Amino acid sequence: MWQQLLPALRMTALMTILTGLIYPLAITGITQVIFPKQANGSLIERNGKVVGSSLIGQNFSKPEYFHPRPSAAGSGYDASASGGSNLGPTSAKLIHGTTKMDDKKNEVVDNDGINLRIVHYCLDNNIPYESSVPLDHFKGADGSLDDVKLIKAFNDDKAPLIFTPKAAIPADAVTASASGLDPHVSPASAEAQVARVAEARHITPETLRSLVATHTESPDLGFLGEPRVNVLLLNLDLDQKYAVQK
Repeated sequence: MWQQLLPALRMTALMTILTGLIYPLAITGITQVIFPKQANGSLIERNGKVVGSSLIGQNFSKPEYFHPRPSAAGSGYDASASGGSNLGPTSAKLIHGTTKMDDKKNEVVDNDGINLRIVHYCLDNNIPYESSVPLDHFKGADGSLDDVKLIKAFNDDKAPLIFTPKAAIPADAVTASASGLDPHVSPASAEAQVARVAEARHITPETLRSLVATHTESPDLGFLGEPRVNVLLLNLDLDQKYAVQK
């Protein structure tokens, strides 16, 4: 019996050492020498502090920054919960959004939905629109839009709210990527935000467009993928060259 087991045990031990120890250590060593930045997560540092990774998106919501595409990964851009919404293109939840009751029995947004994202994108970027009901009807006590009221209006079976932008909105501006971690937006999405960011930073749109162009990446090898703009790198460059005047 041992004559049959010993060769198998030796081979198991040998392959474990080769593939579980020597190979990983060798590859790790090679990548640390040849591609140290990529091997360590393409981290970006400013003033000795890590501010993010060029591979993972993060949320920007202030008007002086370019905003990323939405994320369905965890609470947003969560690398430990990478994934999309898994909702089909005809899903009412995806299009109209849903609400839920929180622990304090308050109705809150569960899934914001594409329609709600379109509303906010139009308002944030001064894109003209038509609404079957004036948006003032959906404001809360503080004067801001009540997202719960909007979602319920979009889901109204008898008289659903119809909100129509008068200009094309890039698809990536209101839909999440499959990973939920995409750090890029399309050049069209960046262009739609130029006027807002330029006004907030008191620079001309032409100056800002020039900066966006320098951060626009071409398709890999010239034909793989689409042109794209890394939001984090662009916003960091904005802060360095055109700091917000306070």
